Amino acid sequence: MLAIWKREIQNYFLTSIGYVFTGIFLLVGGFMFFLSNIYSSSASLSGMLGNLNYLFMLIVPILTMKLLSEEKRNKSDQLLLTSPRSIWDIILGKFLAACTVVVIATAVTLFYVVILAVYSTKTYPALIATNYLGFLLLGFSYVAIGVLMSALTENQVSAAVLTIGVNLLLQILESVGTSITIPGLSFLNTVISWMSLYKRFNDFSGGILSFANVIYYLSFCGVMLFLAVRVIDKRRWSEG
Repeated sequence: MLAIWKREIQNYFLTSIGYVFTGIFLLVGGFMFFLSNIYSSSASLSGMLGNLNYLFMLIVPILTMKLLSEEKRNKSDQLLLTSPRSIWDIILGKFLAACTVVVIATAVTLFYVVILAVYSTKTYPALIATNYLGFLLLGFSYVAIGVLMSALTENQVSAAVLTIGVNLLLQILESVGTSITIPGLSFLNTVISWMSLYKRFNDFSGGILSFANVIYYLSFCGVMLFLAVRVIDKRRWSEG
């Protein structure tokens, strides 16, 4: 797994992929910080991170769309299918590499925390830490979705479009759930709201550290990666 992780990290930063992702993220992040904190004189980063969540949803495919789909299209996935390494090691290595880039890009925004600490009379370290934890967990969930979509397709553009589509669908689940008023189906409100990634992120944004939410995000990532492993494993047996 470590070898896969190192290879993918090198791929990200020996090509433009990692720099493009980080550049877009920091450019928009700086603008959001100005609007949400400097311009509005706010010491809370909840607004900035909440807005960056929508950006994350759109640019995470930059990191994930080529992870598996491009190998399948170029037939280089035969190395993956015949590798003595377990498929879990390969999938986890790729997933953790993409998550590492997400962490690096997010870590740079800690500079904004320093600015707030220097120039603001009020800072809320616990709230900021909770905000960032929720933001990263949500980002990891988007990455896990991207890994699964990349495993399902042979074209990186298709993988990117599918990833954005699924992310959007999960994003609006909460609002869809609250609009269901059909008699006998009211239970769907609770089910759909429970599945919403963004609703749980709102708890973190409000400074609520819930271990149930942490476990949910980690479990969600685990399920997405498990499905990706099953897709690859099925291909291994069908082509073997």
